Amino acid sequence: MADGARPAGRGHRYAVYFAPGPETALWRLGSAVLGYDAASGADVAAKVPEGWSAEAWHALTDDPRTYGFHATLKAPFRPREGVTEGDLLAALQGLGRASAAFSMDLQVARLGSFVAIVPRQAPAALGALAFACVERFEDMRSPLNAGEIARRRPERLTERQRAYLDRFGYPYVAEDFRFHMTLTGALPAGASDPVDALRRLFAPVIDASPTLLDGISLCRQDTPDSRFKIVARVALQG
Repeated sequence: MADGARPAGRGHRYAVYFAPGPETALWRLGSAVLGYDAASGADVAAKVPEGWSAEAWHALTDDPRTYGFHATLKAPFRPREGVTEGDLLAALQGLGRASAAFSMDLQVARLGSFVAIVPRQAPAALGALAFACVERFEDMRSPLNAGEIARRRPERLTERQRAYLDRFGYPYVAEDFRFHMTLTGALPAGASDPVDALRRLFAPVIDASPTLLDGISLCRQDTPDSRFKIVARVALQG
């Protein structure tokens, strides 16, 4: 059976992400900050911000390293029975044909307890693309199980976010979608804030010109303990 025709369930999770092209400076730097390249599936030498030891930075980036350098468009999901990886790739390609590339200015910012790269001002095209990804893959997603629901801490969600969790398997969609490329896990109490050091690190890459969002990627996690890896990147051609 060809890979694309093989059922996509049985422990695999998939997600649709924006990941910069692997040839770009932003991809190389973002991957180095996390210490993992999700395009190759290999560890890379870590780029440690000023003021942090290699050990402390490795610990702080442990959670985002699992997912690779990315911004979520369709959150990780288990495919429903009978859905193949080829089905998911075909859906991704359809979105690529229907969606146009666009640019946006990015900045490093603190988001609650972690640090991420976010738009200075999100263009309307961004929200439209994200929701198109959410909807397109929805009929391919298995319902959340009780453990997956509990991990989203539904008691802390707004009424609208809880409704989105029930409807789409993820609470932060539509009005609650916030594009972000995570650079750290939650900062421990008393830890120094790395946001200024990360701003200096990324300034040569994101301050000089807008970043082009020109593709979307299908990513796969083979086991609960493994990292996500890019399966395919599709250009936006619409």
